[in-house]
Amino acid sequence: MKTLQDYIDKLNKLNFKEMYNNDFFLTWEKTDDELEAVWTVADALRFMRENNISTKVFESGLGISLFRDNSTRTRFSFASACNLLGLEVQDLDEGKSQVAHGETVRETANMISFMADVIGIRDDMYIGKGNAYMHEVSDSVKQGNEDGILEQRPTLVNLQCDIDHPTQSMADMLHIIHEFGGIENLKGKKLAMTWAYSPSYGKPLSVPQGIVGLMTRMGMEVVLAHPEGYEIMPEVEEVAKKNAEKSGGSFRVSHDMADAFKDADIVYPKSWAPFAAMEKRTVLYGEGDQAGIDALEKELLTQNADHKDWCCTEELMKTTKDGKALYLHCLPADINDVSCVDGEVEATVFDRYRTPLYKEASYKPYVIAAMIFLSKFENPTEILKKLEVRKAPRIFK
Repeated sequence: MKTLQDYIDKLNKLNFKEMYNNDFFLTWEKTDDELEAVWTVADALRFMRENNISTKVFESGLGISLFRDNSTRTRFSFASACNLLGLEVQDLDEGKSQVAHGETVRETANMISFMADVIGIRDDMYIGKGNAYMHEVSDSVKQGNEDGILEQRPTLVNLQCDIDHPTQSMADMLHIIHEFGGIENLKGKKLAMTWAYSPSYGKPLSVPQGIVGLMTRMGMEVVLAHPEGYEIMPEVEEVAKKNAEKSGGSFRVSHDMADAFKDADIVYPKSWAPFAAMEKRTVLYGEGDQAGIDALEKELLTQNADHKDWCCTEELMKTTKDGKALYLHCLPADINDVSCVDGEVEATVFDRYRTPLYKEASYKPYVIAAMIFLSKFENPTEILKKLEVRKAPRIFK
């Protein structure tokens, strides 16, 4: 039976001191110890909540959220994470701000941060824009803190950008770690990150990129499968290759969904837009070319329709390891004859995995809270111990 001290002991063996007063942009910018520290703190926070121990480490303060794309899971996960630690969430609605009146990024970042401890941003729509914007916000509040404008430097958490979706991939990995009984059991496991058909256009690349960028760290045999023409960013493929070489795993690209699924321990069928098309869309939006955007959308929907056979079916699932591969999805999935006629996954497959899928999603609030926790406290093990000693109940009985 786990105790909080078990998590504290584990943290004491890891080197994560550089996470203090720092941001979380991309998983491949973090060390193995730093990633493991996030998972360990996430588990510790979950353990405490499940055992009715308050994890409130802030008596006041704001968590600022900025979502430039629609969101359910990540939006509520960020709010839940902030609340778990005692922060109140304020959403930055750019339509109600002075951004339209020419307010600069530096000015906006400082004006919202007088009492903010964390800023979470989702900006995943345009190649070359989202991650760069997050860095500009981070640099602005860092300068604001150095200039004495801000009493503290807010931590920035990437809630999904054009390159990576770290809170998603980190939550997915924590789910995998629990399903397979520990990180040490992942070496040699085959994971298929495959494209799947969707009747919609323009889905971000950051989920498949985040998955191959992280799972290759664990010595796993990672296959990225997609039809020709649906490539991801080449620099992220290079990250995956280098990660695999270092971890003793493997990484390869396939244009055959059946090949990816064969003997796989884990499958992740998910639609995304081609990197080249997303680059083109970014240029068209920058030029305000609505006719060009409409033409590109029509072209991509037609291209997608040529690959309706890229679907997670019962037959494909039978070819996985013992016919029982762990099925993952960031949700919502395009489900055949439920959310669409043809989609990413057959309804019977999705229904069979519905409970583990929801469990997969449930790790995200704790992962985000752990990212914040490790950034805001120089000695997080001491803080966890103080919370245990204080043992204030979350719910009074």
